Amino acid sequence: MALPAVSTRHLFFTGKGGVGKTSLSCATGLALAEAGKKVLIVSTDPASNLDEVLGIPLGSMPTAIPGALNLYALNIDPVAAAAEYRERMVAPYRNILPAAAIQSMEEQFSGACTVEIAAFDEFSKLLGDPTATADFDHIIFDTAPTGHTLRLLTLPSAWSGFIASSTGGASCLGPLAGLEKQKALYAATVARLSDPKETTVVLVSRPEQAALAEAERTRTELATLGVSNQYLAINGVFTAQTPGDAIADAMTRRGVEALAAMPAGLTELPGSTTAFVPKGTVGLESLRLLASEPGEQSATQPLEDTDPPTGLMPLAEMVDQISRSGHGVIMTMGKGGVGKTTLAAAIAASLARRGHAVHLSTTDPAAHVAQSIAEAIPGLTVSRIDPAAEVAKYTAEVLAKAGNQLDQAGLALLEEDLRSPCTEEIAVFRAFAQAVHAGNDGFVVLDTAPTGHTLLLLDAAEAYHREVLRTRGEMPESVVELLPRLRDPNYTHVFIVTLAEATPVHEAERLQADLARARIKPYAWIINQSLYASGTTDPLLHQRGLYELPFIRRVVTALSPQTALLPWLAEPPVGSAGLARIVLSDNRRPASADFS
Repeated sequence: MALPAVSTRHLFFTGKGGVGKTSLSCATGLALAEAGKKVLIVSTDPASNLDEVLGIPLGSMPTAIPGALNLYALNIDPVAAAAEYRERMVAPYRNILPAAAIQSMEEQFSGACTVEIAAFDEFSKLLGDPTATADFDHIIFDTAPTGHTLRLLTLPSAWSGFIASSTGGASCLGPLAGLEKQKALYAATVARLSDPKETTVVLVSRPEQAALAEAERTRTELATLGVSNQYLAINGVFTAQTPGDAIADAMTRRGVEALAAMPAGLTELPGSTTAFVPKGTVGLESLRLLASEPGEQSATQPLEDTDPPTGLMPLAEMVDQISRSGHGVIMTMGKGGVGKTTLAAAIAASLARRGHAVHLSTTDPAAHVAQSIAEAIPGLTVSRIDPAAEVAKYTAEVLAKAGNQLDQAGLALLEEDLRSPCTEEIAVFRAFAQAVHAGNDGFVVLDTAPTGHTLLLLDAAEAYHREVLRTRGEMPESVVELLPRLRDPNYTHVFIVTLAEATPVHEAERLQADLARARIKPYAWIINQSLYASGTTDPLLHQRGLYELPFIRRVVTALSPQTALLPWLAEPPVGSAGLARIVLSDNRRPASADFS
């Protein structure tokens, strides 16, 4: 058990939400500082909890961390940077273009790709300009740029005049407009990222199949782009202290099985493992525990406020409420790894058992929904929207429309742009639109619903097209009625799924704000896989359950109109019986567990 080994001046920590990027980056920085190195930790994560972990408010300038000599940190807010960038791009056209066109432009600059570019712009000033960090021995970045961002910025054609033009489809080209002046700085940044003597990229994962699969995808993508100095950090490895506790034994077993089935590419990387920390990873004391052996970690004094949270609602009762409407759409939304696919299957199966005709659809490439169902359930049908097929169809349409007007460089950039996350969202959204219409005749449950940005992007585009094409005939009824249906709380019920941890809750909060911009109000939040609610008596898991309480209370009191709290289940929720256990599981503290 150890923290990641450090041999380069720059370190980038990357991984899917909730795997512990911030915790490991801070613990590594703290260990280096206590070894006499001067260290700067930088976060560009929109959902960053760097302030919370280090225990001090941070801004855009290096701040000394109390109690940790030589350790400094700063928090770049890419959302604020993206807002400033958006206004710089749109302002010249105000009072010139129609309001609908301005609205469409603003939404084009409101998506994840704009935030990625804005974040890259900010940390390029730190990574690409050596004078900006000359006082520090190590610079640690919490959250690395995605492969998509790096591909866009390394395409020579990205700097042509084409970036200011319209492709007639979903576009990440807009965020690149006007960056010509930054070309030299960006080139230096990309070069430093790919220099193994300068930079190490740390792939952070939990000992879980989904997190390891994401790490492997990132490894492959970065390697293709020439970023070869990669390191694998497995975080949160748990071993039961008290054999015989069903929850602890199951968690141990699943971790062992996931690591045994690790993708071959990851096994070839240098790496380290850090143990499960029961106290959470807020504060310097907790960060130091990440470098300890499991046996060195003991259950600490419990929190003062351990009263059970109030205001929770059983998931079964929520399903009953929805069932009474007789038809409509249910969406489960949330970041990867929180369990939204399984919850979508559980809700669909529960509605089918109540006698409804239910169709469950997913964009999960691995078709995990079908695996969760396992056997036929009367009244329930299952399908899978294939993102690759939808993107291929959408890409062909856009290229046919705009490709003939471009030179070779422009066509190369457009093709890269169409490989972006935004393109996949738009393409998959069209398939979702067909499914939403089917909610008139029964229930449709959609796993991995489109984000609020995607909805607004289409809404803005429709508004612009209505302005330009209003004399050419009416839009199809399905398009006209789509967004009103999604905004109708009697027709569409959105479940936001999260875990009782800092990063998943912060990211879910951002998702809810995104939906609010699209005038979609969630029906409920589901806090999934709670150790507090599980009934475990294992000392470490018991302690971790207590540290879930502040996050549970925040969701219940400040974020959600109604909340279900679901326990971490020892038996995987597979098949009709397993899915039924999810919906029927008690969302209050089990009487058998002493959490006093």
